[in-house]
Amino acid sequence: MNPTIHILDLSIGYPGKKGNKIIARKLNAELFSSELTCLLGANGVGKSTLLRTLAGFQKPLSGEIRLDNQNLWNYSESQRAQRISVVLTEKIQISDLSVRELVSRGRLPYSGFWGRLSNEDSCITDEALEQVRIQAMANRQILELSDGERQKAMIAKALAQQTPVILLDEPTAFLDFPSKVEIMQLLSRLSREMQKIIFLATHDVDLAYQLADRLWLMGAHGRLTTGTPQFLAKNGDLENFFQSPDVYFNQETNHFQITTHYS
Repeated sequence: MNPTIHILDLSIGYPGKKGNKIIARKLNAELFSSELTCLLGANGVGKSTLLRTLAGFQKPLSGEIRLDNQNLWNYSESQRAQRISVVLTEKIQISDLSVRELVSRGRLPYSGFWGRLSNEDSCITDEALEQVRIQAMANRQILELSDGERQKAMIAKALAQQTPVILLDEPTAFLDFPSKVEIMQLLSRLSREMQKIIFLATHDVDLAYQLADRLWLMGAHGRLTTGTPQFLAKNGDLENFFQSPDVYFNQETNHFQITTHYS
């Protein structure tokens, strides 16, 4: 299996007049096609900064991201939009927008200056709805949807963009537990069936452990550890992931558990 994305000695953060604010430095990792990879880490360690850098929304401070053996920043903005789609956590608040209209917006990188959709664009939109299995709600208004339904629509929009890479920021936030499971299973299925890199940041550690093909553990000071869930469990990296006496990884059950204290 050949890696589709390499990050090489990547340092991320924000440039400033008095010097760079470095969030994490010297990161090295790979993302593979046909795999679901989950990025885990506590708040403030730099997950969102790393995701934005991988998406091409902000430049790295040093190092590089190689997509299909080319530096990500050698692609134009429109070329990146045809290779990487992004699903963010913000809720869409536009009224009078149907699910199908939202999903069709994934075709904008291909539709030219006026944004007119061709018959091919319409067919691709329909295919995306079918792939996520939401064609029955195509004519419903976005504001009428539940959080889980809205997230499916956003994933369908990313599929309509026809990129080899899909990045998601907390796609299971605000969802009840059955909906979290459904979204994670959907992403796992799509990565395999469509041979895509699907990479997401999440706080749902147990679900990530059970459903991801690969985990990226981002710790304090930007330390990044990667591997399959089974490898990281056996190696002790998951056991040391939470720096808290109240949470531990039980290698017998393969679950994170809470230490209960009774007075």
